[in-house]
Amino acid sequence: MNIHHLELFYYVARHGGITEAVRNIPYGIQQPAVSGQVAQLEEYLGVTLFQRRPFALTPPGEKLYQFIQPFFANLNLIASELQGGKARQIRIGASTMVLRDHLPDVFQSVRKRFPNLKISLREGYPQDFEGLLLKEELDLAVTAIEKKPASGLRSVALAELPLVLLVHKSSPVTAADQLWQRDKIEEPLICLPAAEAVCKNFQQGLSRLGVDWFPNIEVSSLDLIETYVANGFGIGLSVQVPKAKLSPNARAVPLPDFAPVILGVMWRGKTSALLQAFLDEMQLRAKRLSPGAA
Repeated sequence: MNIHHLELFYYVARHGGITEAVRNIPYGIQQPAVSGQVAQLEEYLGVTLFQRRPFALTPPGEKLYQFIQPFFANLNLIASELQGGKARQIRIGASTMVLRDHLPDVFQSVRKRFPNLKISLREGYPQDFEGLLLKEELDLAVTAIEKKPASGLRSVALAELPLVLLVHKSSPVTAADQLWQRDKIEEPLICLPAAEAVCKNFQQGLSRLGVDWFPNIEVSSLDLIETYVANGFGIGLSVQVPKAKLSPNARAVPLPDFAPVILGVMWRGKTSALLQAFLDEMQLRAKRLSPGAA
């Protein structure tokens, strides 16, 4: 039996199809090659391992996957052990702002303990990270925590981020109540996708007030919200990030009666020494950035 064919089948089964497998195989290989080699494996075994559309493992495919999964899933772990723990890797998911403004200092500190650390970073949304952790495609996610994580995942809160509205420096709005008292809010609302915790908390707060105000411009990051507000496109929904500086053309209006976003860390399984080092450094950084810190 060709071991390489088994490896390709492992990725197809793990990621739910050939297209996703190609995106996650850690070396370059094209979709036709994967499809052809998995077909050769099926021909050798004399069985169909999975249905193509919609993707689903057949009983023989499920049996084979359960047999090979422990071997391929633990290759990186055994490699690290054989190398005496000298080669370390961590895969982290977070928002653009966290990756850019907060994690570089954390990496510098952790690398003092793990000099050969290899880091893989992935931008994304909180609703994606839980699935990536469960599929073992991430080791750690710095993200908004809205509820108890799925079985097998652990989490710890780092900070509460109050909601704020961002307005252009020339806006007459100085308090949120000025908006809620209107019959209709005319300014366009700029915000993240509706599934984000900041948007859900905001809309729940508006509902309690009996106010309707829905997004006109949807963007992918808090940075873009600030940029569009500073350029006069409307009012933005954001969070108050400790010690962060706003654009000269934008200012923040507090939303004290709205639930904050809880920023935290989420991971899967046991806490390794490397993972614990990241947790310690991120908790220390969150403490330093808290409003009461010197």
